[in-house]
Amino acid sequence: MRTVTGPTDHVVVVGAGLSGLACALHLLGAGRRVTLVERDAGPGGRAGRAGLGGYLVDTGPTVLTMPHLADEAFAAVGESLRGHVELVALHPAYRAGFADGSSLDVHTDGDAMEAEVRRFAGPVEAAGYRRLRGWLERLYRAQMRRFIDTNFDSPFQLAHPDLARLAALGGFGRLDARIGRFLSDARLRRVFSFQALYAGVAPARALAAYAVIAYMDTVAGVWFPKGGMHALPRAMADVAAAAGAELRWSAEVSTLERAAGRVRAVRLASGERIPCDAVVLTCELPAAHRLLGRAPRRPVPLRHSPSAVILHAGTDRTWPHLAHHTLSFGAAWERTFDELTRTGTLMSDPSLLITRPTTHDASLAPPGRHLHYVLAPCPNTDVGPSAAAWRDLGPRYRDRLVAELERRGLDGFADSVEEELLVTPLDWTAQGHAAGSPFSVSHTFAQTGPFRPRNLVRGLDNVVLAGCGTTPGVGVPTVLISGKLAAARVTGGPAPVPRAGRSAYRRPSAPTGAGAHDPS
Repeated sequence: MRTVTGPTDHVVVVGAGLSGLACALHLLGAGRRVTLVERDAGPGGRAGRAGLGGYLVDTGPTVLTMPHLADEAFAAVGESLRGHVELVALHPAYRAGFADGSSLDVHTDGDAMEAEVRRFAGPVEAAGYRRLRGWLERLYRAQMRRFIDTNFDSPFQLAHPDLARLAALGGFGRLDARIGRFLSDARLRRVFSFQALYAGVAPARALAAYAVIAYMDTVAGVWFPKGGMHALPRAMADVAAAAGAELRWSAEVSTLERAAGRVRAVRLASGERIPCDAVVLTCELPAAHRLLGRAPRRPVPLRHSPSAVILHAGTDRTWPHLAHHTLSFGAAWERTFDELTRTGTLMSDPSLLITRPTTHDASLAPPGRHLHYVLAPCPNTDVGPSAAAWRDLGPRYRDRLVAELERRGLDGFADSVEEELLVTPLDWTAQGHAAGSPFSVSHTFAQTGPFRPRNLVRGLDNVVLAGCGTTPGVGVPTVLISGKLAAARVTGGPAPVPRAGRSAYRRPSAPTGAGAHDPS
């Protein structure tokens, strides 16, 4: 593995999102002095927090899987995740509702899910689910150590027996077709393939290897941090400070001071100069490239994942058929992905994620009130409406969403809303997200593994990248890994982790591989 050369005693980490915080903790555990600079007033990045009247809103991800990866970062400095964040295992992980009026609870316990599939679709599909679960576990084991939790320096690193194992498992076929080998019910196939949207590729075109995301969601378990998802970065920042990191809030980086192929100092917009031995940039790729003065050359431009419209709604009531996470599928499927990734039109029959965090933490809303987060995927600004177009389109689309929610059983939703916040590609663009998408660079084959933007910067000996735009990719688990991998580029290897026993947040049945140096 290639690493930063020369001294690395003092590292400046730019950005206090999950990848930057994970990187900082792993660097601290390896004995480095760390200064963490963040343009916002506090930690979180995408996993931020907004006040909405008396409601506390998570502005980014709402689904937490593989929390043992966060536990690793805490363990690097002798702490534990459970010592700072109370996690609730969600049962069910999701509730899926379909256009025909049927619904399915998605359990991560194998026996419970088999029974639910039998109730929902009969014994043949239940047996198919069991075979699918075994395949997902084998797929995870074949991928984690070699293709996800690893730093790539060359495509030749793929020449390993694990690649043959992945091929033998059908990982290089198409996701939708592979899931169809186990399940014939179209509704069930959606439950185990919608995760391809996280990777920015339609299930019919995505590699079957991306079913590893379904493993994380449907086998490894889904969790909720009390206090909301923002409780995780807040706790990571507190632990980093206690371990000796210097945290600088409202500190925007303006330039990198370079000499002889190294960054010698980070300059802030305030004019302050912070000398350093190495730099980890966890900001968005366009921002990192601006600071570096250039973007790497690629044979074809980077493609970005679809974007999303999010409606945060504080309401005076809720609806009993909602779980903590509810997947509301429209009747359309292939057409939906075509609209999102090819024609650039808004979903004509939307599939939605509805999250109700007050299910497990009433303190996020005023007494007797409820918080609902409605995510509707939409085209990014490269293929769909421009960011500016969303200035007028946003309010109209909000009304369409609300009408669709009421049509799907959330009667009186419009009248129940007391506080709301609408986030569209216009807002994502203003935050610096390329193509107006918070899901960054898509996971096409040409943008995955060794072909994804590298986390080492050519021409500078002491700069490393982290975050969802680089290795290994998009999602809470993968950005936590990204921070760890960036730290390893600086230190030359994983930080020594104190012996603290098995993570409380690793499912006993989950295959090992990410753990002490073992991914939504």
